[in-house]
Amino acid sequence: MLTATEVIDYRWAFATFLIAAIGLCSLMLLGAFFAGGRARARAKHTPFESGINSLGTARIRLSAKFYLVAMFFVIFDVEALYLYAWSISIRENGWSGLIEAIIFIVVLLTSLVYLVRIGALDWAPSVRSKQQSH
Repeated sequence: MLTATEVIDYRWAFATFLIAAIGLCSLMLLGAFFAGGRARARAKHTPFESGINSLGTARIRLSAKFYLVAMFFVIFDVEALYLYAWSISIRENGWSGLIEAIIFIVVLLTSLVYLVRIGALDWAPSVRSKQQSH
């Protein structure tokens, strides 16, 4: 159990941290405001990315396959985190943990093979479907 002075010490430490964080953020914002450029030009507020001027609008329609591939990446990336956590605790898990990890990897590989077979990871339409439609 904490004594009253220890509780006060923790609160002072947190208050000091909070004041320092808010002060640092304020200092950076004020520094950017005062040191920032004051140029006024027609092209000042146009987007500029990697040395290339923008053409057209940013509101383009993307294929749903782009979002599917992005979701698959996130799913498999999270699964890699699970495997990393398992690899750190490999000695504590023992043989049962190894068998569970192998089952987990087999399920992942099966789902990846399924995604490849149905064409969910293809960016462009296949050549066969274009030839069959003619």
